[in-house]
Amino acid sequence: MSRTKQKLFDLQVNGFAGVDFQSPDLELPQLLHVVEALQRHDTVGILATLITDSIDSLCWKLENFERLRNRDPSIAAVVKGYHLEGPWISCETGYHGAHSRELACDPKAADFLRLYDASGGKLKLVTLAPERRGSEEVVALAAARGVRIGLGHTNASESDIDRAIQAGATLATHLGNAVPLEMHRHDNVVQRLLARDELIACLIPDGIHLPRFVLQNFYRAKPLGKVFFTTDCMSAAGSPPGVYPLAGYDLEVGEDGVVHLPGDGRFAGSSLTMDRAFRNVLNWLELEESEALAQCATAPAAHFGITLEETGN
Repeated sequence: MSRTKQKLFDLQVNGFAGVDFQSPDLELPQLLHVVEALQRHDTVGILATLITDSIDSLCWKLENFERLRNRDPSIAAVVKGYHLEGPWISCETGYHGAHSRELACDPKAADFLRLYDASGGKLKLVTLAPERRGSEEVVALAAARGVRIGLGHTNASESDIDRAIQAGATLATHLGNAVPLEMHRHDNVVQRLLARDELIACLIPDGIHLPRFVLQNFYRAKPLGKVFFTTDCMSAAGSPPGVYPLAGYDLEVGEDGVVHLPGDGRFAGSSLTMDRAFRNVLNWLELEESEALAQCATAPAAHFGITLEETGN
């Protein structure tokens, strides 16, 4: 019996099939290869994700991505927009994750506008730490342009989260990750964000970023319709075990699919594909197929104003 194909959407894709989106030298054949590989894994729409870098470098990468996207309709059909994960994140140990602490910085309205323009108006999501100075202004500025804000790589207080939600934040990026291994057992940012019914929890269902029992607990803690699933995948996704690039690092990915920084215990994205994520959600959370599909495709796409049948611009 043939497997039923789905139309899945992934809001956090750092690379795929051996191609690192962080490279400033992306070329058309590489993105065509990515699009074909994504479609083999039932993924018909993504937000191409760029992680912490200088504002100048991020603008260049967005402009280059847009040039390539506009050269081929098959790329435009799949790359629905962009997700900036940084540079406006925490510098605290553990919270910056695999991102460069040195390049993390406070958000500024002028920088946001530069990045928005570089994206051709297709910036869809910004992940930031709301405790950083200037974040409230940038959240409101982004929300006014239809750009969604996710809170992540953060050690935000309850009052920081309050202000971000009031300014327009709607998501918690890869909740349960980008935090230290040891925190206060109750008063920690994971619990603070999980408790906020105003925020949609974005969860990585690979059994690695969140063990299966944690995924189940987080899912049960959120109101209906307040969970989206994503992969946070990097260039190893859709590829066999080996060595794969991410933002200047060569990362070794073993048979277990775990992606680590070299000589470090920190995760650096995942090797999960969205079709595998969908199957994990079905099996581990015992959802109806329509429920799983909504949270792996139609609901997150709609949150960004995207329909999965559209063909680009």
